[in-house]
Amino acid sequence: QVQLVESGGGLVQPGGSLRLSCAASGIIVSINALGWYRQAPGKERELVSTITSRGTTTYADSVKGRFSISRDNAKNTVYLQMNSLKPEDTAVYYCSADVRTGPKNSMVFWGKGTLVTVSS
Repeated sequence: QVQLVESGGGLVQPGGSLRLSCAASGIIVSINALGWYRQAPGKERELVSTITSRGTTTYADSVKGRFSISRDNAKNTVYLQMNSLKPEDTAVYYCSADVRTGPKNSMVFWGKGTLVTVSS
C-alpha cells in the first residue's frame, strides 16, 4: 500500500502565505501525476493543481498566479506554495498521487487532508 501524508496547513491572515507538503511512502515503483484538491465547508471537492512526472502543471482559475505546485521525485513529495491567500481559500486540502505499484499496476491514492484557514 501507499500512504500520503500532508502537512503545512494552519491559520493565516488574508494576504499571507503557506506551503503545503505531501510525502508518499510505501510500495512505489514510480509516481505519475500528483495533485492537490480542496474541499470547503458545504462544498464539493475541487481540483486545485496538478503536476505530471515531466513537470507539466495545471491550475484552477481561482488560484492561477497565486499558487505554485512542485515536486521532488527523489523524496516522493509534492508541494503547494500558496501566496496572497484569500478567505475563500479556506478548505481542507488533499493531495493525490497516481502511483505505479508494480509492472502493470497503477492506482490513485489520497491523503487525509490538512486544514487551511484564512482569516483575520
